[in-house]
Amino acid sequence: MDKSQVIDAKERFIADHESELVARAQQGDQQAFHQLYEIYHRRMFALCWRMLADKDSAEDVCQEVFVQLWQKIHNFRGESKFATWLHSVATNTVLGHLRKQKNWLQRIFSIEDQTVVEASVELVDDSLSNALDMKIQQLPERARLVFVLFAVEGYRHEEIAKMLNMAVGSSKSQYHRAKSLLRESLGEQFA
Repeated sequence: MDKSQVIDAKERFIADHESELVARAQQGDQQAFHQLYEIYHRRMFALCWRMLADKDSAEDVCQEVFVQLWQKIHNFRGESKFATWLHSVATNTVLGHLRKQKNWLQRIFSIEDQTVVEASVELVDDSLSNALDMKIQQLPERARLVFVLFAVEGYRHEEIAKMLNMAVGSSKSQYHRAKSLLRESLGEQFA
């Protein structure tokens, strides 16, 4: 057996095991659901944190993702990978959280009074990866959401436009704005 065959066999085993866990969780098996939680919790937290740029909010929303998963797992039909479907649940949960926050903020402040607030996050170490994550969190909200959804999560601009209720051109513009701001910000840090 060559290396690619070993990798293929391992991926098939993982997919079969995951399918079994999903099927059991759909039947109400809490232990299977807990195993799915263990498999996906870190990835969902990372997605929430990147989109929200706030650790406490990310923790809360990540928990809500798994509450939603428990309530909606019976809707998973296997037409896509489970991970893809779960990312969709997580993304929609984050966007719902942001909409609720916006409505709350709009009742307190008028839209004209709102400014872009950069997260004050100190860089933990000098690695480009950690620096990039920290700089993503400092992007203006729309640019950050589009950047994470497009560059990190792999959604197309047409999908992002629907999710964020914006034009496709606006999604592309926000993505390019985010890239430009990141280049500028990272360039200053590593210059």
